[in-house]
Amino acid sequence: MSELKGRKLVLGVTGGVAAYKAAELVRLLGKAGADVHVVLTEGGARFVTAVTFQALSGNRVWTDLWDPRMDNNMAHIDLTRDADAILISPATADVMAKLAHGLADDLLTTLCLARDCPLLVAPAMNRQMWEHLATQRNVAQLSADGVTLFGPAAGEQACGEVGLGRMLEPEDLCEAVIGFFQPRLLAGRRVVMTAGPTFEAIDPVRGITNSSSGKMAYGLARACAQAGAEVTLVSGPVALPVPAGVRRVSVRSALEMREAVFAALPGADVFIGVAAVADYRPATSAEHKIKKSGAELSITLTPNPDILADVANLPKPPFCVGFAAESRDLDEYAEGKRKAKKLPLIVGNLVQDGLGGDDNLVVLYDDAGRHPLPRAPKPDLARAIVAHLAGLLPEV
Repeated sequence: MSELKGRKLVLGVTGGVAAYKAAELVRLLGKAGADVHVVLTEGGARFVTAVTFQALSGNRVWTDLWDPRMDNNMAHIDLTRDADAILISPATADVMAKLAHGLADDLLTTLCLARDCPLLVAPAMNRQMWEHLATQRNVAQLSADGVTLFGPAAGEQACGEVGLGRMLEPEDLCEAVIGFFQPRLLAGRRVVMTAGPTFEAIDPVRGITNSSSGKMAYGLARACAQAGAEVTLVSGPVALPVPAGVRRVSVRSALEMREAVFAALPGADVFIGVAAVADYRPATSAEHKIKKSGAELSITLTPNPDILADVANLPKPPFCVGFAAESRDLDEYAEGKRKAKKLPLIVGNLVQDGLGGDDNLVVLYDDAGRHPLPRAPKPDLARAIVAHLAGLLPEV
């Protein structure tokens, strides 16, 4: 993963118990390609040492406003001049108060005051500190000043209490930082998507399904959310985490998927049918497990509904995007499917090029023609598809 390649981030670590999470955050940001420079406050150093952050980031760690290692002795100026963002994680109530009121009494708060790059803040504190009127005033002031807040989350806290105030987990914060740098191409849009396979039961333990992993759909849901859309993902059975900012509705069969789609559809601007929906299902499903007898077994199949076609045929359909996974003659079959279902956009690929894998080779088909995309990891393809889709949508 190199979604932050070329990005320089200054990470401020302050004196909260959640500072231990910052070590993993540095590792994840570095894995995503970011060049991370840690500024450690005196309080933060009581929880995690500078040695840890230097080892994980590969860069010197800054702790002192008067640190002479910078040639001009102005770390508070030079550290942020070529930075893409400052991220403070964890951000204590004390540091947030200083930021809100423009106080600068250490290296971190001074460089925040002298910055010319975005400031991102991940709050971490006891629930009562978070709910205090003074903290909420500071949060409002920071938001009004253009500071981006990530979290906090709700849950069990180090003090033993439960509520809002937990710092987001490192994985979620890394996702939030990646999303911060994405163009908001779908801001204000509602997107409904389908994902994964469906499972059509023969009996309580057997069924008809396929090898769809759901990776392309989940990557696309993530890209839509990072582009600013409100995303509902109607998903068949897959073993994938829900992308940040995405609402998942879990289903098994094609009939369940259709019902969930139409329940989520009112007010949607875009519908994307990525799921590999089974074309057929058993006409009847046995109540109990069918015992092996050695005799031939016949199963009568009945067609499943075509969810994408049903959505596209609504009197006022959303912008519909289809997927065509073929084993041959991609141009013929994908374009034929697009025209037959009256879709403005379809994404086609050969199954041998990426079904179930981590990368893919796809071609986009719309009214303007054929648009091949270079082979790429599925997250990169998802962003390219979102960019193309956004260019076709009517203005809001």
